[in-house]
Amino acid sequence: MTLRALIFDVDGTLAETEEAHRQAFNETFAAHGLGWEWSRDDYRRLLRTTGGKERIRAWLSEIGAAGDAVGVRALHAAKTERYVAILRAGGLALREGVAALVTDARAAGLKIAIATTTSRPNVEALCQCCWGCVGDAVFDVIAAGDEVPAKKPAPDVYLLAQERLGIAPRDAVALEDSRNGVISAQAAGLRVLVTPSLYTEHEEFGTAPVLRSLARDALPDDLRAALSVSA
Repeated sequence: MTLRALIFDVDGTLAETEEAHRQAFNETFAAHGLGWEWSRDDYRRLLRTTGGKERIRAWLSEIGAAGDAVGVRALHAAKTERYVAILRAGGLALREGVAALVTDARAAGLKIAIATTTSRPNVEALCQCCWGCVGDAVFDVIAAGDEVPAKKPAPDVYLLAQERLGIAPRDAVALEDSRNGVISAQAAGLRVLVTPSLYTEHEEFGTAPVLRSLARDALPDDLRAALSVSA
């Protein structure tokens, strides 16, 4: 393998964002007078369904509500606005090793990409919060969930990222935190490294190597070697 790119998932991989998402959902539900409140256990279960709108629909199915009676798209749009506001207030930090890994990969001449089920506004909010700049200033390619027909565990978003990078699967490594993400990346032909997050540490990841973090000393030897080209 000639490593040419790293492709990151966002939520749970770049940062522990899920509590901010859960807060945004619950505040949005309260603002709309719905009487719903997702506990951590609820949210852990709902995370098996990828995508915010899809998660709301899964909840509606659980509680026996019919169809799109609450206006899922509008509700999710309000949740996204609230999530962006939460991140603008600060307090979200990148996970261990992420900032250095992105910096080292750039110095080694690698492309840096995102393949995520979340929306582009959420990606931009995270980049502003954690890097202080727009997403395009950090990443060469951003492929978001609202740009593809099917979300993870379907391979669509990883295939889109590869297409935009102009590389073959053998030349990239995907970095994930969830089982659905691993399945998605592997279905796109990618090698995957897993760094479980607070909400996914109980999941099974098959044959994908599990790392304790993305700090340099936790990375596989071949990836450390690729990052050392210009060190």
